[in-house]
Amino acid sequence: MTHTDPFLALSAATGRFSYGSPRAVTLAADASRALFLRSTGPTDPVERLWSLDLTTHQERLVADPEALLPARTGTAAALPAAERRLRERIRVWAPGIGSFAATADLATAVFALDGRLFRCDTETGACTELPVAGPAFDPRPNPDGSLVAYVADDALHLAPGGRLSPADGARWGVAEFAAAEELGRSRGHWWSPDGSAVLAARVDESALPVRHFADPADPAREPESFAYPQAGGPNADVQLWVLRPNGERTRLRWDDGGFPYLVAAEWASDGEVLLTVADRLQQCVLLLSADPATGGTRELSCTVDEFWVDPLPGTPQRLPDGRVLTSADTPAARGLALDGKALTDERLQVRRVLGPWPDGRLLVEAGEGDPADQQVFLLDPDGGAPELLSEGPGVHSVAAHGEGVLLLTSAGLNGVRREWRQPGVRTAFADLSAELPYRPKPLLARVTEHGLPAAVLYPRGHVAGSKLPVLVDIYGGPGYQAVANEPRRWQLKQWWADQGFAVVTVDNRGTPFVSPEFTRAIFRRFSAVAMDDQVAALQALGALHPDLDLSRVGVRGWSYGGYFAAMAVLRRPDVFHAASAGAPPTDFRLYDTAYTERYLGLPQENPEGYEADCLLPDAPSLSRPLLLVHGLADDNVHPSHTLLLSQALTRAGRPHAVLPLPGLTHMLPDGALERLAAVELAFLRRELGLTPSA
Repeated sequence: MTHTDPFLALSAATGRFSYGSPRAVTLAADASRALFLRSTGPTDPVERLWSLDLTTHQERLVADPEALLPARTGTAAALPAAERRLRERIRVWAPGIGSFAATADLATAVFALDGRLFRCDTETGACTELPVAGPAFDPRPNPDGSLVAYVADDALHLAPGGRLSPADGARWGVAEFAAAEELGRSRGHWWSPDGSAVLAARVDESALPVRHFADPADPAREPESFAYPQAGGPNADVQLWVLRPNGERTRLRWDDGGFPYLVAAEWASDGEVLLTVADRLQQCVLLLSADPATGGTRELSCTVDEFWVDPLPGTPQRLPDGRVLTSADTPAARGLALDGKALTDERLQVRRVLGPWPDGRLLVEAGEGDPADQQVFLLDPDGGAPELLSEGPGVHSVAAHGEGVLLLTSAGLNGVRREWRQPGVRTAFADLSAELPYRPKPLLARVTEHGLPAAVLYPRGHVAGSKLPVLVDIYGGPGYQAVANEPRRWQLKQWWADQGFAVVTVDNRGTPFVSPEFTRAIFRRFSAVAMDDQVAALQALGALHPDLDLSRVGVRGWSYGGYFAAMAVLRRPDVFHAASAGAPPTDFRLYDTAYTERYLGLPQENPEGYEADCLLPDAPSLSRPLLLVHGLADDNVHPSHTLLLSQALTRAGRPHAVLPLPGLTHMLPDGALERLAAVELAFLRRELGLTPSA
């Protein structure tokens, strides 16, 4: 489909304005240079490996996939299944070099292309293809770059060398679904500092149910299948082993029955491994020290919460002085503690800990005041005043740091800038992405007694006094903030507004970054709080903005937002008059363990909560137009969620529309998002009585 709308065409051609942006920035141990991935410009999707000298700030191309593999297809079909699924987990969909790993001095970098393994000398740019035992995945060099550990056909291998892991039927060296999708761990093997051993995850998924994916548009193609940890059912059995090239193997032992989730692992030294583990409901998280020679472990910290230990990236961690940093939430603030003593107060909402600064202070990202903003601070672990490093409103984040150098990304409503900060020097970092076409001006407010972050976005040139149909553009689920002073997330919303809608976005309770109490309001029940908050916010915004026509309210969303959109017309047709629901998890009993059980508990222990959050029993009540959209290759929210709701609606005699997307996953790459937007627009215009000329 060719986009006739200029914005949609530009968004599709530029990868939603991401092509040409640097990512995966990695600093050398001495912070003298960096490696990063970036394409050559705003309409080039293929990511290449580049080097940046931080003294001269000269860039140099290290590896070009199109030169290494001129005949490569550049499509997901050419990737090994393990890499395709990892890219899905970490939301990478541009072709080219999806990830790389390098030695500490960045002299050697390795990566996989379409299952082939390459090692590059980053000084000369000479790249050598290494022989592999099968389609290669997630290669990692040893400290001097002479050996590469990689995964092929679920086994861990060395190049040169041979197979490192035993042939015992398990998957070796990979992150299981729950870790990669929900726990923030996307890798499964780590070299020791001296290069004498590899720490490897052993993943046994034999007890898990198997899910299948067929492509109805290609009936001759065999279905794919993979193991999926379904709420209330078994998880993968994950172990950690130290593997040595001479055949010696040592298992690291902890109470994996009580703490089945391996959240993080790393070598602290040649004689110590640090690992973070969590219990099934994630109400207790342990930081453990392990002896790689004996496999014994001992507890360094224990973080407990009666609701759940909300993941705070960078915690728990042991600092260079031996003190242990953990999250320490109060109802009002996400905070930090050192050895159990509070480090922060309620003025800061800590969002991520980057690590120690050379002077011993801690580099963190945190909110201060308005949750729509994020700032970067240095925190004094001995109680000194925080130092603010970022400037002005917006979402400021650290993309790389080390040895007194940091890469600060500052995203405000006027655009995005990247800046290297070195002692006494600031240097812009080249971003070749397309200029954002809109400078949206969402009208932000905190509404209802709960102080819900909310925004209204009008069409450009809107004349006050003209009533507009309302489009509620929602996510609304845990882990994602929609109302933020970050320009990229408002581009498509501005397009929607320019089609004749007043676009409303509200972060209901359950979403992050307001306070722990705000987030935990959904404990053991998703649907009630989200619905109550969205309805109350819509009414409050209607009172503040008389141009909102609350007699014509549409709602659209994807994933959890799709769940809410479908629920909105099923349960509150008096408020919501049409819905486009994309990839909705319609029955959380069919969703994954780590995410669902964190918030709802086990289905066996909270059957009422799961039943109340299930949309299938609501099917007979549908009285408003509903469009259901789902990618048929979605391995996150399986398409059965949409099909089961459609089946229930059909059995109840309730008209609705279903748009299947053959071959597409939970992401919508390569212009699929823009094609879908055009379809949704036609649907919502028709059902809300909005003509194209309005």
